[in-house]
Amino acid sequence: MFLLSLIILLIFTYGFLYVYLKLTSGICKCSKHLVGKVVIVTGGNNGIGFETAKDLAERGARVILACRDESRGIAARDKIIATSGNNDVYYRHLDLASLTSVKKFADEFIREEKCLDILINNAGINGSRNVRTEDGLLLGMQTNHFAPFLLTCLLFPLLKSSASGRIINVSSMAHNRATLDLDNLNMEKETEETYSKTHVYAVSKLCNILFTVELSKRLKGTKVTTNSLHPGVVDTDILDEIYFKYVHLLKALAKPLLKNRWEGAQTTIYLAVSPEVENVSGKYFRDCKMVNVGTDQARDVELARKLWEISEKLLNFKSNF
Repeated sequence: MFLLSLIILLIFTYGFLYVYLKLTSGICKCSKHLVGKVVIVTGGNNGIGFETAKDLAERGARVILACRDESRGIAARDKIIATSGNNDVYYRHLDLASLTSVKKFADEFIREEKCLDILINNAGINGSRNVRTEDGLLLGMQTNHFAPFLLTCLLFPLLKSSASGRIINVSSMAHNRATLDLDNLNMEKETEETYSKTHVYAVSKLCNILFTVELSKRLKGTKVTTNSLHPGVVDTDILDEIYFKYVHLLKALAKPLLKNRWEGAQTTIYLAVSPEVENVSGKYFRDCKMVNVGTDQARDVELARKLWEISEKLLNFKSNF
């Protein structure tokens, strides 16, 4: 009898949680068109990046899918064109694990395009190995923080020329688990025994928020805004990079409670198109609403300034902000 009651309670709790999560999932209700606007979506070939790119293409924007994998990028481009009816969608190669690739992408984009209205730093990696890129940076930190930082700075001249440029950085509530040590930003002090994939991911997502905070200060006096967001716990390929004992069982049980990819893209889309945030900058969003960040470090404006300076140093790059 006790076991039956427990099973009924668990089923009821599971059902209640499912309904609650679906009802509280933020949906972008803005129908604004983007005809004449130019958009870059990094990682736009898959997951919430693809859903974001497809939505913005449906609004009439000129959409650039900035992706590492050519075949997947072209396939995503063709699918978006077919479903949206917008032929102004393009694939451009961008490998965030290579600063040479980032610089080449930016140089070619500036040479070929007259403006940039929306930059969505969506691409990211979870569960990254303890390896260094050709640039000497930790793979997870470069992909999630250093490369988007550099890309944004390089593309700023075009963003500045926009009537109302927007920079959107996809972060995560994982930043709540992070403790940022600026003396170990590139994780040089980590050994094989102390290295943690989840720690690297959390730190990189905290860096996304702090980058947004400092960037918003440096954008004052321009018509460009920047905001960061938590998309929700989304059923995407990035979850496949997470592994621990019984993870497959846990994913099977959790899957109905996760956001699908369309739902996961809604806050990004909201920040890209909504008039409600036209003059909002340096803030953090979840479910299409502005919310408070989760830790003192994420609110630390001085830490954000120092992160910017150290990032420039490690990249051997000086921004023009």
